[in-house]
Amino acid sequence: MFKYKNLIKYIIFFLLILPLRGHGQTNITYAADLMRSHEINKDINVLVGNVVFNHEGTKLYCDSAYFFQAENKIEAFSNVRIRMSDTLNIYGDLLKYDGNTKIAEIYNNVKLVDNQTILTTDYLNYDRNTGIASYNTGGKIVEKENVLCSKIGYYFTSKKQFFFKKDVLLVNPKYTIDSDTLMFNTITEISYFYGPTFIVSKENTIYCENGWYNTKTDKSQFSKNAWLQTKNQHLNGDSLYYDRKIGFGKAFMNVTLIDTVKNIIIKGNYLENSELFHKSMVTDSVLAIFVDDGDSLFLHSDSLKAKYDTADNIELILAYNKVKFFRIDIQGSCDSLSFVMKDSLMNMYYNPVLWTDENQLTADTIHLLSGNNKMKEMFLRSNAFIISQSDTNQYNQVKGKNMQGFFEDNQLYQVNVKGNSETIYYMKEENSNDLLGINKAEASDLLIFINNKQIESITFIKNPEGTLYPVNELAESDRLLKNFKWKINQRPKNKFDIFKWE
Repeated sequence: MFKYKNLIKYIIFFLLILPLRGHGQTNITYAADLMRSHEINKDINVLVGNVVFNHEGTKLYCDSAYFFQAENKIEAFSNVRIRMSDTLNIYGDLLKYDGNTKIAEIYNNVKLVDNQTILTTDYLNYDRNTGIASYNTGGKIVEKENVLCSKIGYYFTSKKQFFFKKDVLLVNPKYTIDSDTLMFNTITEISYFYGPTFIVSKENTIYCENGWYNTKTDKSQFSKNAWLQTKNQHLNGDSLYYDRKIGFGKAFMNVTLIDTVKNIIIKGNYLENSELFHKSMVTDSVLAIFVDDGDSLFLHSDSLKAKYDTADNIELILAYNKVKFFRIDIQGSCDSLSFVMKDSLMNMYYNPVLWTDENQLTADTIHLLSGNNKMKEMFLRSNAFIISQSDTNQYNQVKGKNMQGFFEDNQLYQVNVKGNSETIYYMKEENSNDLLGINKAEASDLLIFINNKQIESITFIKNPEGTLYPVNELAESDRLLKNFKWKINQRPKNKFDIFKWE
């Protein structure tokens, strides 16, 4: 009798599910017990115990369920699982599934697992037509080392790609990403940013409003108001590229690098920076600004390199090819230049020219020492030459092997000439432009004192020989010392002239 009753029960179960088979119809694969609920609705089937549904290859598991036969809908309860493929499964406490629209809604303790990617949320909508899972009440993604949270999220299962909106936060052991809008591909492990985004690590902070970050290789690129901030430096440009593993970065177009400790601003259209070798290189429309509240120095060259100490402070600046600089009280031009920050020492190489007040200074090499943003001393090495214009076609000239100059309040007041000294000086009456004569002299060494930007006295030291010529008795050809070159056309008159090269 017992076996007969069980047989009748399974026959009834078979007859109930038989009409449900067909195209698009949800099928009951298994249930420990099945009954019709006439009290609620005669079209509702109540299934209890290890319930399994099959809808076009997708299996649904739960402890119990209501099956709305006519509407082709399911409400599943407890230990809910949707198995889309061997790698993709969704779990939850409650499921509402429409077999006609193929849309599933999963509630409470929801977990989507796709290979090594795990999404948890309180509510998930899954559309089998598009393969898109979405939430709008907050969710968390765990993918290898990355943990990502957001208010709104979409998962494109076919592309293995997440799209996040609102309060997006990606946490990695090396950094955090805080963004308004972010897309993350679980295969390539690349994050894409489409709104205000901060990437914060112990080394630096990066901001952009568009870009990508490869969490697998630690390579990234940023654009739209992009900048990078370290402890002592701020870098921005139209586009930034950064390789975190080797500490190498590039910046493109409208690049600005600011050293907040040394108060130096470097601009250009292309920059490379190596954290490993502690150096940067800038080219294309280079402009370096040594900031001073009273009088900043502006420098231009074809390319510029900056070297840093271990604390990321600039310790050396190297400028190459067609170097020019301008400050109100001093200007210069040369082929290459170095600036040692620790000693405040500027070194000018290859055809250097220095202009200060009325004086033009040239030599094979020029060294300029400063302190507290003021010039202190200068050294002219080999073929030193000072020229100042007294009047039309009248040039005071001092020439020697080497020279040393001294400044007070950024004005040259004394020059010591060492070796093979020669002078040509146009002597005028005191408080008058009337010319008394032209003094032409030679000595081993000279001592020159300057007052109010004019030569006040010349002292000849060791073996002096000199003659004061009446103006008409000294030929024009003898009024210029050998290698005389007046380069006034090269002198920058303002900070914009440093970009001009004759």
